[in-house]
This record gives sequence, C-alpha cells and structure tokens, in this order.
Amino acid sequence: MVDDQQLIRDGIASLLSIRPGISVVGTAADGREAVVKAVELRPDVALMDVRMPVLDGVEAAAVLRDRVPGCRVVMLTTFDDEEYVVQALRAGASGYLLKDLPADELAHAIRLAHSGVTQLDSSVAGRLAAALPPPLPAPTPGSGSPALSPREIDILRLVARGRTNREIAGELYLSEGTVKNHVSRILGRLRLRDRTQAALRARDLGLL
Repeated sequence: MVDDQQLIRDGIASLLSIRPGISVVGTAADGREAVVKAVELRPDVALMDVRMPVLDGVEAAAVLRDRVPGCRVVMLTTFDDEEYVVQALRAGASGYLLKDLPADELAHAIRLAHSGVTQLDSSVAGRLAAALPPPLPAPTPGSGSPALSPREIDILRLVARGRTNREIAGELYLSEGTVKNHVSRILGRLRLRDRTQAALRARDLGLL
C-alpha cells in the first residue's frame, strides 16, 4: 500500500491483511520508497495513490513496469479525472479505483489484478467515456489496423470497460472459453500485450 497519508495507508493495509488470500508485505509513503521496497519484496500487486511527494504514483508505476514487471499496479485514489486514468494506464497500471470502494470490493479487485484483469471504477469509466470524441469507424483492412468482426468489437469494448471474461460471456450469451479465444485473437491482431493495452486501443478507436 503506497500513500503519503499514514492514517489512510495503515488503515487500508490493516483492512486488507484480514481478507482471505491477501498478505500485506509492506507499505510506502511515496513512489520512490515504493519502488525501493517493491524491488526488495517483489509483491504481486501494489496499491498506489496518484498524487504523492518525491515521485507520484503514475511515475512510480512506469518505473515498476520496467524494474519489477511481475508486479501489477492498481491506482487507488480520490481523483476521478480522466487524464489521470489515461496517464496511469499508459504507465502500465492494471487498474484505477477510488478510495470510497468497500474493503471487500477492493480485495476482490486486487485478486483480479493478480489474475491479469484490468479494473476501472464505474464512475471513472463513465467520465472517461464522456470525455472521448465521437466514435470512429471500426478498423478496416485499409485503415492501418487489422479488421475486427462486429463480435470482436463488442468484446473489445467490454474489455475496455473492465469486464472479466465471465462477465462478457454472460452479457453476450457466449461460453467463457469462446470469449477467451476472442480476446486472444483481438490481442494478436492488434499486436497488444494485455487487456490494459486493449483498453487504451479501444479508447483511441472511440469504442467506449
């Protein structure tokens, strides 16, 4: 847990430490201290505030992406500004959540991040979508991006909104295995590394 306010830092760490399957291995007061401790402790997930002294959360996320690539960074903040969201995702964050999230939901989001699922707070996703320009046409063979089928566009849009494969399957009446195969094909066709990059590409294409 990385936050420059000790009360918040210690409080969240205490709440998470009693949740099943979660062990809090360390805390830090700023991004620089977070990097030092992450290199030493190799956590699976780091909860990171956005605004902090010395090194802010977005900058720290970018450093951790290179120095501790196995660590998933989830931003946990009071700021629901769409620009922060985009900056955090581009820096390699695996989620962007607000601090009014109930403790059980935060614990669930940490487990999902560990599994590679990007999580966006619903209000953050709404603000991000509202800030986007009008939708662009879907990729076509001559547009510089491989063409996606209508079904793949639907799935990419839901991935960008933070839905899990199971949630997408339920919403589109598909099997979870089918959704997983579609996601793999989308990542391959668009030459993307993970669901975070898929969310950014969907935003650039105006699919949110």
